[in-house]
Amino acid sequence: MKLTKDPQAMLLLSVHGLFILSSALSGTFLNVYLWKSRQDYTMLGWFTIAQQVALGLTFWAAGKWVKEHNKMNALRLGIAVSGLFYLCVLWAGRDAVHYIWPLGLLFGVSLGLFWLAFNVVYFEVSSAENRDWFNGWIGLLGSITGIIGPWLAGWIITLMHGDQGYRFIFTVSMAIFAVTVVISFFLRKRPVQSDYHWLEGLSRLKEGGVWKYAVLGLAVQGIREGVFSFLITLLVFVATDQESKLGQFALITSAVSLVSYWACGKWFKPKFRKTGMLVGSILMLLVIMPLLFTVNYTTLLVLGIGTSLFIPLYMMPAISASFDLMGVNQENVEKRVELVVLRELSLTIGRITGLLVFILVLSFRQDTLTITLLLLFLGASPIGSWLFIRKLFPTKGQAA
Repeated sequence: MKLTKDPQAMLLLSVHGLFILSSALSGTFLNVYLWKSRQDYTMLGWFTIAQQVALGLTFWAAGKWVKEHNKMNALRLGIAVSGLFYLCVLWAGRDAVHYIWPLGLLFGVSLGLFWLAFNVVYFEVSSAENRDWFNGWIGLLGSITGIIGPWLAGWIITLMHGDQGYRFIFTVSMAIFAVTVVISFFLRKRPVQSDYHWLEGLSRLKEGGVWKYAVLGLAVQGIREGVFSFLITLLVFVATDQESKLGQFALITSAVSLVSYWACGKWFKPKFRKTGMLVGSILMLLVIMPLLFTVNYTTLLVLGIGTSLFIPLYMMPAISASFDLMGVNQENVEKRVELVVLRELSLTIGRITGLLVFILVLSFRQDTLTITLLLLFLGASPIGSWLFIRKLFPTKGQAA
């Protein structure tokens, strides 16, 4: 994977890397921090739903700002609100569990602003020819920060004995967000576009065609993401009761992810997308199986390493397929903001659906077997996603 000579692409990757680093430092331990105040899986489910609700609404509402005004300001505000969120967590301390909904909504707004602007700029600085390359570097940087951030945070929290360590890590994250805002000012202002179409996503669904498959595939993909985004790391902490072990888990799995994303970025070609996505989704399901026998650090590590190893096979084609659709004609290019919003709303609906299933099931039973069976059920969603997204890949005889 060779680095691009486009300085804007490099700056965008730098902003992304710092944002992910700060999120990895604190985000890995945020749910653990809340869990230590109240051992309740459903509470964390509602906290995540609050994030997703705010994220989806922010994507839809901020689309007008991003398309018709300065999208870089939306990116910067998203980073700044992320810093504000951790400031609120510091202020609330152990009472943060009493403010799950307002904190979750604030966090969702920050993520919505950042990722909407980032995804639009990402589309503008990349193309169908180099998108797999770009995705590879995004995954690679995410893995590097995933190695450094959680391991360092876990070590510091353990060294500083609990709350003091958490407060220090949250403060460091705020400082990194501030630096990221400064660097973002070196990204040039992107051209504004025509009027924002509020109901463009609904129009695409009514038309059917390829966007129907894209929306369904993305929604099914989100079913797994909503729960797995917080539950696996929480299970590692519950199984070990050690922040240092959670940091070690993140270090190992991110190191594997670094290698797998690097390899996929170097050798994975568009012609392999359909097969690679199916193979990746099946293997991601199989690595959950050891949890049926016992849930401990070892079996969770098998799950973590296996997922890190195989997820690029699934994720890179899934990301590229939907973004490639935005560039198939001039109309789609002109409506790229609305189509990014449609993409993210589809994922958000899937995530909320998965989280509601999680909360419903665990409202009745919270034993280990129930959680494992739920992981298997939700973990099968990438295969369902493939059934729809494979319709977007060129068939033999078509141009890739």
